[in-house]
Amino acid sequence: MVIVLLVPIIPFLLFSDSIDMWFAAWQKNPPPPAMVALIVIALLATDVFLPVPSSLVTTLAGSQLGALLGILASFLGMTLGAVLGFALARWWGPPLVSWLTRADDLARTEKLSQKFGPLLILAGRGVPVLAEATVLLVGMHRMPWKVFLPPMLLSNLVLAIAYGLMGSFSNILGGMPLVMGISIVVPVLLVALFRAFSGSGEPATPSPTAPPPSRESQ
Repeated sequence: MVIVLLVPIIPFLLFSDSIDMWFAAWQKNPPPPAMVALIVIALLATDVFLPVPSSLVTTLAGSQLGALLGILASFLGMTLGAVLGFALARWWGPPLVSWLTRADDLARTEKLSQKFGPLLILAGRGVPVLAEATVLLVGMHRMPWKVFLPPMLLSNLVLAIAYGLMGSFSNILGGMPLVMGISIVVPVLLVALFRAFSGSGEPATPSPTAPPPSRESQ
């Protein structure tokens, strides 16, 4: 985790001016917005199957496409990925879920899902481990589409707006390198909180109780 946190921090400290110049040159001669939007949608749609840093992609989409188009492309990509993962988990069930998800992460997610139900979909979409595992878990258990879609769509929209606006207003927020660092650090910290929270509720092993006093001792 320390290494992951240092990835965005060290380049920002050492090469912030060069990174800002690179982004300025990119913005002067960017690829067509439609192509960038399609790339964003494709990357986010494969998030269930590949380790795509969705927060970083969404932030970059906001910086390159502007707030409105960046939010729209990110929302579509995240929604396609969630729908695809949910549908495949419903069709193929445990074999697919066990292939795409670690057993301990799935166990943590199932414990939280039993406690919070569909609210976990709403709260967990921003957490890298929890987001994918929750979609696959509820799909495997054949949650109805009408129960799955509303919290998933709402959460995706909130995330797309938050990261998209952060990327769109990166100049005001301190420059693109800093904003990119934030978009990487925040999900990593959320994963740490998820693991700590989901692992803290293990029931303690009951200690053996002393036998009741015998009638002779009384």
